[in-house]
Amino acid sequence: MIKLNKFILFIAFIAFTAFKGDETISLSGKWKFQADPNGKGIAEKWFLKSLAEEVKLPGSMAENLKGDEITLKTKWTGSIYDSSFYFNPRLEKYRQPGNIHIPFWLTPQKYYVGAAWYQKELNIPSAWKGKRVVLHLERSHIETRVWVDGEEIGMQNSLVTAHEYDLTKNLSPGKHLISIRVDNSIKEINVGPDSHSITDHTQGNWNGVVGKIALNAGSPVFFEDIQVFPDIKNRKARVKLNIRNTGSEKTSGKISISAKSFNVEAKDETQIVSSAFSVAKAGNTSLELELPFGQGMQTWDEFNPALYKLTAILTTKKVESTREVQFGMREIKIEGNRFLINGRPVFLRGTLNNCEFPLTGYPATAEIAWERIFKIAKDHGLNHMRFHSWCPPEAAFIAADKIGLYLQPEGPSWPNHGPKIGLGQPIDQYLYDETNRMAKAYGNYASFTMLSAGNEPAGDQVKYLNAFVDYWKNKDDRRVYTGMSVGGSWPIVPKAEFQVRGGIRGLAWDKRPETVSDFSQPLSKFKVPFVAHEIGQYCVFPNFDEIRKYTGVYRAKNFEMFQQDLKDRGMGAQAQDFLMASGKLQALCYKNEIEKMLRTPGYGGFQLLGLQDFPGQGTALVGILDAFWEGKGYMSSSEFRRFCNTTVPLARLPKFVFNNNETLEAGIDMFHSGAAPLTNAVISWTIKGAEGKPVASGRFEGKSIEIGNGIPVGKISYPLSSITEPTQLNLEVRVEDTPFVNDWDFWVYPDKTEEIKNDVYYTTVLDEKAKAVLSRGGKVFLNAAGKVVKGKEVAMHFLPVFWNTSWFKMRPPHVTGMFIRDKSPAFADFPTAYHSDLQWWDIADRSQVMIMEGFPAGFKPLVQPIDTWFLNRRLALIYEARVGKGKIIVSSADLRKDIDRPASRALFYSLQNYMASDKFNPREAVSFEVIKDVFVNPSREQFKTYTKDSPDELKPNSNQNKVKP
Repeated sequence: MIKLNKFILFIAFIAFTAFKGDETISLSGKWKFQADPNGKGIAEKWFLKSLAEEVKLPGSMAENLKGDEITLKTKWTGSIYDSSFYFNPRLEKYRQPGNIHIPFWLTPQKYYVGAAWYQKELNIPSAWKGKRVVLHLERSHIETRVWVDGEEIGMQNSLVTAHEYDLTKNLSPGKHLISIRVDNSIKEINVGPDSHSITDHTQGNWNGVVGKIALNAGSPVFFEDIQVFPDIKNRKARVKLNIRNTGSEKTSGKISISAKSFNVEAKDETQIVSSAFSVAKAGNTSLELELPFGQGMQTWDEFNPALYKLTAILTTKKVESTREVQFGMREIKIEGNRFLINGRPVFLRGTLNNCEFPLTGYPATAEIAWERIFKIAKDHGLNHMRFHSWCPPEAAFIAADKIGLYLQPEGPSWPNHGPKIGLGQPIDQYLYDETNRMAKAYGNYASFTMLSAGNEPAGDQVKYLNAFVDYWKNKDDRRVYTGMSVGGSWPIVPKAEFQVRGGIRGLAWDKRPETVSDFSQPLSKFKVPFVAHEIGQYCVFPNFDEIRKYTGVYRAKNFEMFQQDLKDRGMGAQAQDFLMASGKLQALCYKNEIEKMLRTPGYGGFQLLGLQDFPGQGTALVGILDAFWEGKGYMSSSEFRRFCNTTVPLARLPKFVFNNNETLEAGIDMFHSGAAPLTNAVISWTIKGAEGKPVASGRFEGKSIEIGNGIPVGKISYPLSSITEPTQLNLEVRVEDTPFVNDWDFWVYPDKTEEIKNDVYYTTVLDEKAKAVLSRGGKVFLNAAGKVVKGKEVAMHFLPVFWNTSWFKMRPPHVTGMFIRDKSPAFADFPTAYHSDLQWWDIADRSQVMIMEGFPAGFKPLVQPIDTWFLNRRLALIYEARVGKGKIIVSSADLRKDIDRPASRALFYSLQNYMASDKFNPREAVSFEVIKDVFVNPSREQFKTYTKDSPDELKPNSNQNKVKP
């Protein structure tokens, strides 16, 4: 896989940034190499000696298997808030040499932070005499210094664009020795150890040069910069050209520009516009030309990503230099609380890209790799991507232009957990320098629609970010600007053109689930577009089949450790069940949170964290896709698009569980963010029963659906009196003659049930009478709600683990859904799948769970909460067992006949029916003492982080500018 990526990398010399007629010598291939861990290479003049080892570039040290072995003393780049790995006796075997398993992130085969030297002999052709020669190093990490034949050329430090060195004076025709010192240590410029541009939590802190490496030779008079500013309304573009002359003579000539569409069927071409120019020796000059378009002008957006290629020709008596620039006729503006693309409102449906590249450990610099990622995102109904505290290579912008995706790159910094902004630290100027480099290199790309200075800062942030936004609004109107992307506790930056922040997101499932409420009230205080920051973060159990995919520089030692621990706990065979059951709950949560935003008028958009897993920060398995952007088996892209798309039918349901003496009342809404309003749209609905058989249906008269959120269509009413048995139903709403359809399951239970005659002893205490009943062969139902001791520290909410319990120091909840033995006759009168669904909310939410220490190996409960994978405790909510001559069902959920919760009452009824039948015959035998132990003694194992520090989100008022300069 890596070899294929390298082959693609080498052939992908990006045409849109090259100079026609110029000559290029590729420097990819073998380079001499030597690590410099003690930093003595400069003093010892390694740039004059022949280095001892050999590597291949483009590539990283880790790819070339250069660096140090991973040990417990490896000095990582990234915060660790849970140090239990280093101290927990249970994990001692994973701390042994040869068996090191780091749980915080993926593990590289080799690791190195510091200086390293790369050296190559060059042969400059005689035809290059008199030409300007530039060394191009794409994606160097982090600081480079260059020497030619022992003479130092300079130093550059950029995480966002190529490092380029003018070597004209140093490379005469003939042989030369070039030495490059790459240093990936954090020095004076500290972007923050958790910034995704450098941290081991994501791509890793690699050393090397991983993009295009070449010498370019061209005219000493050349286009130093070209920027295209579309003017959609007036069908023209302003083209700003900067011409540089590195020669020793004043030069005059002519510039000609024209543009031609190239990637859509509708062809369009402008006339040629020309202008004379003159530039002093060793000087610069700037021109601005107006390029008019005709009636056939094509605009760029997500639906029609039409692109142009600008051709600029510079002609003098001696030279002709040509440069081509890719751009789109696109305008992004803000009107009130809406984004407008070319005058049309747009809702941003986005995800984060956190720089997850698990094969190479560094971002791809080939278009094909980015096209794959962007196509997958669009196939899931998304139109937007944020790059969390990093900026992708040029190939990403080129691919997004072609695919039609709105991008929000960021300054490469998370200035927290170390550096802070607005206090005069080097990071202050560096963010301006880096974003200016981004705008110059990538500013013409139509997909570059938004810019943030970075992620979740500390320091004097409001003052600094207000000035940052003002600076960019005044300088470049081709995109819109915010301060930084932040959580809900960060201060508001008043001058931000749009807000990317938390606080107005999530599901209020501490109360009964419904789809009536929206975010209108908290949203009302924002008068600019509000984009929800890092929504979701719902965890799923690890997919251990993913381990085999790690064939590159990284190994999933974290997954290996979690898998072995699950086996050691006697549950290894349940891994797939846990994955699928937790995955179904995760998908349900994403559906409900996204729909709540889509039904909120005036909401601007959201950014998932993420569609794909995040491999670091304790291993955050929050995606329905893995870190390779591949599915895990529990939700397809077509299923995801039902609730995340340009057009989504919505239902406002007051609840999901009903008695049969009630009437289902639901409002039907539409979300629409298409290329144009829907005309004469007919919305129909169907209620389906078992095996998809329709039991009721209807349709609303055709109407126009404008672009917007939560647009009312009509109401449906369906009496439930005809349903006499516990039943799961499905409401489906579709836009006829379109692919847009959505659905919701709901459950109906009889309001009254027949009294069950059985000989079951119902008790809320495991008392002597229960023991006696069991001793004589009787049946006991123990409602142990509120009585659990062994497991009372485990917090189960209906929502799953947020992000992960390690990074957030065991913040509740600790459980990632439930695995339910749905085929058991115990559930004959309680329709259920094998996973948590909304009818389980009033049963499971905030219920206690039981830790099954001392139970027989292989004992499996009827309802098994899935523990955080850091602990893998065997848990139970409901189980059955043989005790002596008798039989028992134990529930730590509150189940009784007089409870005022329909699903809880229905489940109790089903279990009572089961216990009254001859099918009640538990397989496993458990002693009375083992069962009683759960209600007497605490757990033998308690979680301890061993770390006093914690993430910002857990620090009271940590981000409210309480920072000492």
